Amino acid sequence: MGAAFALAQALGVNMLIVAELLPEIEAVMVRKLNEQLRDGQADP
Repeated sequence: MGAAFALAQALGVNMLIVAELLPEIEAVMVRKLNEQLRDGQADP
């Protein structure tokens, strides 16, 4: 999470917005990664 905040700060994104949106974005990323792993499409 620290890297996400550092990237957002470097891009000039409001930290309150990042804190609000990051959990949802993370959940989508985890779901998509799990789908890829289940389907055998993940890169090694």
